[in-house]
Amino acid sequence: MLQLTERLEEHRAADDSICLPFDDRKRGRLKAITLSGKTAGIFLERGEVMRHGTLLKAETGEVVEVLAADEQVSTVVCQNPHLFARACYHLGNRHVPLQIGATDNGASQWLRYQCDHVLDEMLELLGLEVVQGSAPFEPENGAYARSGHSHSHSHGHHHHDHHEH
Repeated sequence: MLQLTERLEEHRAADDSICLPFDDRKRGRLKAITLSGKTAGIFLERGEVMRHGTLLKAETGEVVEVLAADEQVSTVVCQNPHLFARACYHLGNRHVPLQIGATDNGASQWLRYQCDHVLDEMLELLGLEVVQGSAPFEPENGAYARSGHSHSHSHGHHHHDHHEH
């Protein structure tokens, strides 16, 4: 089995590819089959998503490129910036991973999320048209993905005693 243990930062030609849906690309450890038919184990540090184009290096020196697989997604295209912002707000408020983009001519924005009929219905009630289909899913990283922000501090109340004892 090919053991992929290192994420490469520099671009180089890949010896093989592996096609994974988003839910697998979030995992640090998994077993998969490359496009050439080799069994591969991915053994990476947890916490960082493998994006389309991520290069992984095997212990043997082989380089494997990660490809975003087509998966069932819901897509909304919207020309109204206010309505688009409302849709993003309501989905973000539910911590839904979102892929956001614009049409080629820039006249409309679009958003995409993994199919969920409850979310589809919510957006339809806002007046948006939801189209289900198959496409690669590359959601935003999130506000704290690379900032090093930590929640190790307390969110409790800190009381100062200003009285002399």
